[in-house]
Parts: sequence; C-alpha cells; structure tokens
Amino acid sequence: MQASELPNLGSKPLSLIAILRGLDVPRAQAIGEILYEAGFRTLEVPLNRPQAHECIEILCKSMPSDMLVGAGTVTTVAQVQRVKQLGGGLIVSPHCDAALIQYSLDLGLSCVAGVFTASEAFEAWRTGARALKLFPAEALSMEGLKAMASILPADVALLPVGGIGPHNMRAWRQAGATGFGIGGYLFKPSDTLDQVAQQAQNCVRAWQAP
Repeated sequence: MQASELPNLGSKPLSLIAILRGLDVPRAQAIGEILYEAGFRTLEVPLNRPQAHECIEILCKSMPSDMLVGAGTVTTVAQVQRVKQLGGGLIVSPHCDAALIQYSLDLGLSCVAGVFTASEAFEAWRTGARALKLFPAEALSMEGLKAMASILPADVALLPVGGIGPHNMRAWRQAGATGFGIGGYLFKPSDTLDQVAQQAQNCVRAWQAP
C-alpha cells in the first residue's frame, strides 16, 4: 500500500484529512480551493457546528472531482444518510459504532472509524473499516500507536487526530501513522485565507518530507 493510498477508499487519497471545524458558508468554497491548491484531497466538516451541512453541500458542488468531501463527528445513521444526500463521500466518526460503519459502507461511502483501544480497533476492522481515526492522539501517544500498529492487520490505515501539525508529523509516521486528520493547526474560524494557505502548505511539505 502506498503512503498516499488507503484501502477500500477508491482512487481518492485520504492521507491528510483537513478538519474544518467551524467553517461557515461565506468562506466554504474559498477555503476548499485554498486547500486543494496546497495539495489536500480530503475535507471533513464536523457536524457539531452551525452551517456544517450547508458547507458540505457547497464543497461537494464546487470542488474538483478528485476532492473527497464529507462529514466528521458523525454519530448516527441518520447523519450518514444526510451526508450522502448532500453529495458527500466521507464519514468520520469520533467513536467505534459497528452499525454506523456498516451503514456507511453499504451506502458506498468511505468510512474512518474513531478508535482508542485495541478492542475498538478490531471491532471496527471486523465490521469493514480499513481506516481508523486514533483519537485523541495526544492521550494515546506515539508508543500507543506503535503497540496498536504491531497487532492490527497490515491493511489497516492508522490516522492520528488531535494535536497534529508539521512539527510532529514525522515522529508520528515513524511510530506507524499512515495519515493524519489535521484540525486546529490547519484551520480555525478566526484564521485569514492567507493564514490557512500557509498552514496548509506547511502541512503538505511536512507530509512529503522524507
């Protein structure tokens, strides 16, 4: 498996997920375009903030076809269905929920299941998830990731989320990370477009560094 490819996710790369918590409608398309230009190909809009559905719909309609757009903080199958109706192709959950994973896969959506323990990771894998969100990464630690990677099947992609930025991506990769969800470092509602552009470029450079 190439570093830029995750299993069961079609041809769309999912190595770096841009987590756009607090994105608003007026700037949704501009932020999406900035991230695409920087090299991101996966956008996650968490549902626990206002205007999330509207932003997902805007991004689905305005982004190039090779940009995977979807929702984060997804906790119910009803939310999965709504994201599908909006045109989204990605479901990211903060927890391991077998019914939610199965429903997402049945709808043909890419699914990243949130896990913290080995038991949760294996439950998600047995249900069909092949990309796991390790959350909160700061609490799990790099040593925890190393231990998790040593027991999980080789086809499972491990994406730490929480406290990730250019300063620590290399160390996490050495511990076994195959991708990242990047939130606070990359995007905050108070950031200017120029700030988001610079932060996105920093992340992509750090990811591409040997």
